[in-house]
Amino acid sequence: MDTESEPYVRLATLRTLHRVIADLNAARSLAGTLQAVVEGAVNGLGFEAAVVNLVRPDGDLVVAAVWDGAAEDNVAGGIDSLLGQVGSRESWNRLLNVGEVWGSLVFVPHERSWACNPDIPAWGGTSAGELTPAASPSFDPWHPDDLLLAPMYSLGGELLGVLSVDRPRNGRRPGQWTRESLEMFSQQAGIAIGNARLRAEMQRALIRLEREQHTLRASEESFRQAFEYAPSGMAITELHGAQRGKLTRVNDALCRLLGRPRASLQRQGFEDLVHPEDEGLLRRVSAENGRAEVRLARRDGGYQWVFLRNSVVADTEEGARFLLTHVEDIEDRKRHELQLVHRASHDALTGLPNAAELKARLRLRLCEHPKEPDVRAVMGAGSGAEDHSYNLATYGGSAYDGGFDHVHAVLPEDPAAEERGGRGLAVLFCDLDGFKSINDRFGHGAGDAVLIEVARRLQHVVREGDTVARLGGDEFVVLADGLGRDEAKDLAGRLRTAIIPPMRVDGRAVRVGVSLGIGWAGCGMSIDEVLHTADERMYLEKRARAGAASGGNRSHRRAG
Repeated sequence: MDTESEPYVRLATLRTLHRVIADLNAARSLAGTLQAVVEGAVNGLGFEAAVVNLVRPDGDLVVAAVWDGAAEDNVAGGIDSLLGQVGSRESWNRLLNVGEVWGSLVFVPHERSWACNPDIPAWGGTSAGELTPAASPSFDPWHPDDLLLAPMYSLGGELLGVLSVDRPRNGRRPGQWTRESLEMFSQQAGIAIGNARLRAEMQRALIRLEREQHTLRASEESFRQAFEYAPSGMAITELHGAQRGKLTRVNDALCRLLGRPRASLQRQGFEDLVHPEDEGLLRRVSAENGRAEVRLARRDGGYQWVFLRNSVVADTEEGARFLLTHVEDIEDRKRHELQLVHRASHDALTGLPNAAELKARLRLRLCEHPKEPDVRAVMGAGSGAEDHSYNLATYGGSAYDGGFDHVHAVLPEDPAAEERGGRGLAVLFCDLDGFKSINDRFGHGAGDAVLIEVARRLQHVVREGDTVARLGGDEFVVLADGLGRDEAKDLAGRLRTAIIPPMRVDGRAVRVGVSLGIGWAGCGMSIDEVLHTADERMYLEKRARAGAASGGNRSHRRAG
């Protein structure tokens, strides 16, 4: 302690300091705390004026509280005009860096007042002539342009503001005891300001919480009404716990749509109701904004086409909580769409797949490469990365998306067919014999009836999973996978046997024959090549069997 400047510490002064610090913590608002800081600096530390510059959210400092103990009735005098004035953070940093460091304080003597930029709020103060100089020359007098600054920090080390004090009552620069007292006071002031801010934030948070709870209650009621009385189906699915995947809440519209009581639906999940063919779609849409058109089981045993639209309901703490699903009835639209698709891919007369659908089904079975490579052999034989990338690009990146998982279609004589017992994908090209004469004699109505009956008979002979398609006119094509050569010949014989018997058309019996050509489809062949080969073999049989009156001179038609 500087015994020359501070010969003794009066007990009354300590009590005053204790009281002003207690006042800091007694204030309930931030504004009250700031005012207690400036008043405490004046009343407890021997200064006549004090200003708090508070750090704003943008980093600049604003004058938030002032106190002039020399003003009449303890009302701030000239310095009250400083309230609300702002100084930039950059200017304050420069000012704090040019001063003398007194512990945690910064003293800027008047000789360095050049560092005080114009944008830092300042007041005129009392001129040097108005101060009472110290009798002893060992004490430095306080100059009106001197600055004593006490930065205030939070417990976390964040700068909260700067307390600026002026005009010591004894007219001298503060001694050691006053400096230490100001340091201690500024530390307590920083804690008090931090606590006041925390209280203010908590009060604002409580107000927001009350408003949010009120809004939430109103929102929940609105949601309940919107959910219950929605014209389309609505459901809530649990995402966690024992009820994971179950419908815990459904509305009346969904119950009516599926013909199921609420209690029954709430014991199941969508995975229990979805059509087996749509299970994959359902799994893929169980996410935010997931959408899918699927079939759900009705109580009567049928299936209902619906459009599902999912939204994940989550909170910040627990994450995704449940799935809100909107269920729209699309039965009529879907039926119409399926009819359009069927019409586009099927023959209008016979109902069989048409030429486009036949080629599409062949395309699904064939890829561009006739043999599946041994990947390990390919990669082991190469001398560098180029060999690896070439083979992977050639075989794994083909037009067929299956890549190495694709089971190649092979010809029965191909060595690769040995593992399958010499079986392949048979293509039977059928051309009716004597059909033109029926059209000519009895009209196109009779011809159409014959084509319809032939289609029915062909479908009756083939296995489930085989394809019977009408290529055009009186030409039909049968695709039968997994047949050997003898099995394909047997199938051709059964097809011929089914077609030959007379047909009853408009009260008369008519008869047509059939010429059949058996071709084989293998990967590496084009669709046109497959059909052309079967057509050629059908033509050879027709020419061999036909007589002069049965169309032996029929011009050869190639498959399109």
